[in-house]
Amino acid sequence: MRGDRDLVVIGLGYVGLPLVREACRAGLKVGGLDLDARVVAALEAGRSHIDDVSDAEVAEMLAQGFAPSADEDVLLDARTVVICVPTPLSDGGGPDLTAVRGATRSIAERLAPGTLVVLESTTYPGTTEEVVRPILETSGLVAGRDFHLAFSPERIDPGNPVYGVRNTPKIVGGLTPACATAASALYGKFVERVVQARGTREAEMAKLLENTYRHVNIALVNEMAVFCNELGIDLWDAIDCAATKPFGFQAFRPGPGVGGHCIPIDPNYLSYKVRSLGYPFRFVELAQEINDRMPRYVVERAQQLLNREGRALKGAKVLLLGVTYKADIADQRESPARPVARRLLALGADLSFHDPYVASWRVDTTDVPRAGADLAAALAGADLAIVLADHRVYEAETLSRHAKLVFDARGRTRDVGDPSVEQL
Repeated sequence: MRGDRDLVVIGLGYVGLPLVREACRAGLKVGGLDLDARVVAALEAGRSHIDDVSDAEVAEMLAQGFAPSADEDVLLDARTVVICVPTPLSDGGGPDLTAVRGATRSIAERLAPGTLVVLESTTYPGTTEEVVRPILETSGLVAGRDFHLAFSPERIDPGNPVYGVRNTPKIVGGLTPACATAASALYGKFVERVVQARGTREAEMAKLLENTYRHVNIALVNEMAVFCNELGIDLWDAIDCAATKPFGFQAFRPGPGVGGHCIPIDPNYLSYKVRSLGYPFRFVELAQEINDRMPRYVVERAQQLLNREGRALKGAKVLLLGVTYKADIADQRESPARPVARRLLALGADLSFHDPYVASWRVDTTDVPRAGADLAAALAGADLAIVLADHRVYEAETLSRHAKLVFDARGRTRDVGDPSVEQL
């Protein structure tokens, strides 16, 4: 016997909360489960904890009947359950499905006939069938016969002002055609276009393919940045020129490393699955190696810039500009700023940071001091400023006018023409 709640989302973070918002806007009766009581309390009070959902939107969701909870019994009322929990890497570099397994067990203990269960958490191909399905079937119900099971990869891009849940095509892969139809019907209520994959494995692979494509292309330009510096070539200009080709090329630009919830992690799931077949996925592993060494390269270039001016890195006042993983958001997940800072601290730099979206910042056991709100004063007080996130506030003219030295890893100062400013 199914309950009277259209949807319950497990995991109310960067993936789950925007999904809840769109479902509420479509008139669905929505519940949410998150085991972090602080998250639930904040949402119940109308406060958002992510960039892409405002406090006002949370208030609207609550007014539309959204019920966040830390009590797993909220699942008893669900016609559909969507799993949006984190899937980080384990200490050994493989997939950590602890949260997925935990969420699935909670569902299995409360599963009713006719329920639709959808996994959105990114993982390796086969997870839905090989991990989620057996746990759900401990309920005594059979997937594809007694309840529906599907995988639908999340495509959230935090801070994207154009594409969100509603207007980003939604891939759905069902265990059976009936499962795919049920999942498509759900998402079709609040997503403009639903695309059916052949099955769950194809849907899982589609997500990994998207992010692996970005991963290897970012690694390509990051490696080019290293040797273009040696050859005296302006790679940023070369990329802009190549991007004028109206076909066959997509521009990727170098940076201090890769961050976020997808690119540093998701391709490793694919590599893990390929290694289980007995051979390495060399493209992914090489891309990971290149992107992982970029923070060290940034520090080396910064050290060279100080040396050129007759200043040692040890004891130098180094200001990091932007510690989030991308522009104009507060999300710090897997930010390359952290390994950059770790290396600078190990070499004896007197480190501080400036970021309009981050109030405090800790690297391992070290609290890094936050520069004052006056960016010009912070730049003037530093021996070297390193641009790590391309926040709009870091305007080229401001950096050039007030900083003694700038190493720009994000291309903010391309047209400055100032010898005190150097780019990646």
